Amino acid sequence: MMTVTSPGIASLEEVVASLPPEEKALFERIYRVSTATGELLPPARMRPWITRQFGSVDTVTRQKIVKVTNLVTFEGALFNRLRASRPIEPREEKGIGPLESSDSDQFADVRDGTPEDTFGRIAGRYCVTASNVAKCDGLHGLVIFNDFNPLHFSREQVIDYLDVAWKWAEMARASHPEAKYFFLTWNCLWRSGASVNHGHAQVLLTTGRHYARIDGLRQAALGYRQSYGANYFSDLFQAHRAVGCAMAGNGVSILAHLTPFKDNEVVLMADELGLSFKERVYEVLACFRDRMGITSFNLGLVTPPLAETEESWEGFPVIARVVDRGDLSNRASDVGGMEIYASSVISSDPLELARELKQYLD
Repeated sequence: MMTVTSPGIASLEEVVASLPPEEKALFERIYRVSTATGELLPPARMRPWITRQFGSVDTVTRQKIVKVTNLVTFEGALFNRLRASRPIEPREEKGIGPLESSDSDQFADVRDGTPEDTFGRIAGRYCVTASNVAKCDGLHGLVIFNDFNPLHFSREQVIDYLDVAWKWAEMARASHPEAKYFFLTWNCLWRSGASVNHGHAQVLLTTGRHYARIDGLRQAALGYRQSYGANYFSDLFQAHRAVGCAMAGNGVSILAHLTPFKDNEVVLMADELGLSFKERVYEVLACFRDRMGITSFNLGLVTPPLAETEESWEGFPVIARVVDRGDLSNRASDVGGMEIYASSVISSDPLELARELKQYLD
């Protein structure tokens, strides 16, 4: 067996090839890994710019692209570290400016400045709910943080946000018994799609079936169980751990995702939305902010249904996904036609992300 020291995504094929047979077989029934080489011939006039931008001409003349496809969910990612160095037009302003409340803050006075759900508000120690004025679904609320700056979160605050979100779901279901499917999303600052800078998360409870991508994941996991007699999410963790991209503790699995939507995506999974899970969510967000300097992110959290359903949710865990949305000073969007129509294009390295997480969380 070959040994790879501190491997990166560029070495993933070799890492997989070096696994013990059982681990390799499990990994390969979930993931397909391949590589491509991109070649180019730069004109002499362009060479000084390439050297300044990318470090050397040789770096760009032959580029290794790693392709990872999830054969169960058909998520895919194309990895090339050079994408992080491509020229991006910056914003005119320098930095992100002060993140402080102002007269235009829509959430400064929650009780008089935001609508209330018909079943009332839920107030926590660090947040309070409101009804979303422009709804994505029939039951669509907000968890509005007391602190304007969404990056000023502590362990206690994140736990409180999630506690209040769950209480909102329970009250929404009590008012609308047919609603069973819960989803939370926290879009942090404008790179993530947030239209309001004041810290807030969105909570939804829907009827009939869960949202399409979540239900698609459920069906893919059921198909996997039928094909292999195993829990997809447990095997997903084992596949990530085999290549150094996962860790676990206190009932929570943490993955540096091998098919991320965008850079530095982390997946957390647990059997329940308990204190340990909420603390791990905080710790991952704190690692993003304090160790990796990430200032804009998306967090999505989904649970099994709040009541019995016709369709099977056997083996489906509580899942949170957190993804880096890039530098707040960049004008260019990090999502383009490839992400919308084809496959995610990634400049970060999940094996390096896993090492950052392990050093921070241990």
